[in-house]
Amino acid sequence: MSTQPALTALVVPPRVPRAIVHRTRGTTHGPITRLMNPGDLGEALKPFIFLDLVNFDSRHGSPRFGMHPHSGIATLTFMFQGDVRYADSTGQADVLPEGGVEWMQAGGGVWHTGEVVGDRPSQGFQLWVALPAALESAPAFSQYVAPTEVPQVGPVRVLLGQYGTAQSVIRAPSAMTYLSVTLAAGERWRYTPPAGQTVAWVAVASGRLLSSEPIATGELVSFATSETSIDFIAETDTRFVLGSAVPHPHSLVIGTYCVHTSALALARGEAEIRRIRQSLPVAVSVS
Repeated sequence: MSTQPALTALVVPPRVPRAIVHRTRGTTHGPITRLMNPGDLGEALKPFIFLDLVNFDSRHGSPRFGMHPHSGIATLTFMFQGDVRYADSTGQADVLPEGGVEWMQAGGGVWHTGEVVGDRPSQGFQLWVALPAALESAPAFSQYVAPTEVPQVGPVRVLLGQYGTAQSVIRAPSAMTYLSVTLAAGERWRYTPPAGQTVAWVAVASGRLLSSEPIATGELVSFATSETSIDFIAETDTRFVLGSAVPHPHSLVIGTYCVHTSALALARGEAEIRRIRQSLPVAVSVS
């Protein structure tokens, strides 16, 4: 009789999906849906502190963003569809073509404006990122990335950070990843965040995703704090953006159009904004 112990089959426990802990459809005013603000979900998802989903239709007129200021943050604008013209007080002016990226690091203070150009429908996102203390009062600058310079790996375009071997040409101010993803109906995709990037969220521009729960067009959902991978299935053709990051370690001190890490830095930013305003070629008003 054999004295060898019986072999026991190795049982691999099923993978537990990363839970969705918050979802929102934001507030919609005309063509703009504000999905996140520094005063609400931005506090939980910082350094990501603000997100607008924009859907413009030229039949309703050509929308413009009037000249307005920022300090303490960076903005990233990405259009799935349509072109946008931008100008700012550093002297930069350009047209952001469909599929391109505009990065404006406001730092110590800047004014900018923009408008949709052309007669096609336009859709995209504008994201605000809270800057670390070392950069929040630095000189402002803008960077325009042509569509052909935005790295792509399969269904993923890398707007900030790195995905696989692809690296964004924009230098992120802290450890973060921001991706644009396009999936065909039935397509599966898994996102594994880099080490330490425990903040994670997605916002759906069009279509419908299934993760641990369904995610519909126009929704932003955030996931439980973790480095666990997130699985997605596109129930229909779907376009969405995903952000992950190491948590921003500072409090958010909020002004009008400005977010800083301290009251002193905010006061400096607002003073610089007032100074720049006096030198603008046309008078502006802030609502």
